[in-house]
Amino acid sequence: MTDPEPGVLRPHARVPFPRSISDAARAALARHVDADGGVRNAAHVLPDPLDHDGWRRLQQAASAGYAAAVAQLAGEAQAAVETVTLGDTVIHRATPAQGGDARRAYLDFHGGALVFGGGEACRAGARMLAAQHRLRCYAVDYRTPPDHPYPAAVEDGVAAYRHALAHHRAADIVVGGRSAGGNIAVATLLRVRDAGLPMPAGLVLLSPQVDLTETGDSFATNRLVDVVLPGSLMPSHLLYAAGADLADPGLSPLFAALDGLPATLLQSGTRDLFLSNTVRMHRALRRAGVAAELHVFEAMPHGGFGGDTPEDDELRDEVSRFVRSCWRDD
Repeated sequence: MTDPEPGVLRPHARVPFPRSISDAARAALARHVDADGGVRNAAHVLPDPLDHDGWRRLQQAASAGYAAAVAQLAGEAQAAVETVTLGDTVIHRATPAQGGDARRAYLDFHGGALVFGGGEACRAGARMLAAQHRLRCYAVDYRTPPDHPYPAAVEDGVAAYRHALAHHRAADIVVGGRSAGGNIAVATLLRVRDAGLPMPAGLVLLSPQVDLTETGDSFATNRLVDVVLPGSLMPSHLLYAAGADLADPGLSPLFAALDGLPATLLQSGTRDLFLSNTVRMHRALRRAGVAAELHVFEAMPHGGFGGDTPEDDELRDEVSRFVRSCWRDD
């Protein structure tokens, strides 16, 4: 009989929603939980990595929900969007309706567990970010498994960055990624760096999925405490990797040599399953000599409180402030 792995034995207990956050944030957390304390998202079971038909069915079923959620966040964002196809790479290019800065651009990589979030959701995200930052947004509708596993998404990222460079100076581009998009954003910039291309002015990583091995502390401590992402995404990681080693730096950029990356803003929350991803990435960037700032929000789960709380507003303001700080007028 083997001894249990050393650790803290925590008795079964209800984890209350703290009064240290806004009423709107508390209500947002409560919407994800049943009366008995069960986390609703925990009922969703991902297919086996080898069940490609099951993943395709799930993608189809989830696409409308993702699109509706992002469209609600985008609201009446005043931006026009067009789709550009560059070989295998699809980009949704959004331009503010008026008053934008034509010189500058935001290259965005959407979230979605490396499998979901493309299509109409990606288009709506482009409109939202173009309106938020008052500049052109290139939203990369990167290819996803099961039909297009790694490295297809990163190849799309490099192609999209080259496209942006054809229209803007590197010093006038900020790259951003949310969750899975944070993984693709960093992996893209590592290839860009190694190819000798100029780095962008800044990098925004919102709860980035940068360690597919899931070795960080918060994968245990925040399991079922994160009401949005209550458990492991290992099936989607294995699907994306298609047999490659999850610890490979191309798949888990946390383990890469990060020198030469641009100034970076990182965000997470104390209830985010990916909190360890974010704080470890922050330390790794600092050790590599990269200017990096970390923002951890009280009780915030993965992806924020839903977009309509004071905390979500504060996060948007921080990102907008950081993007503005990246620009130089020379």
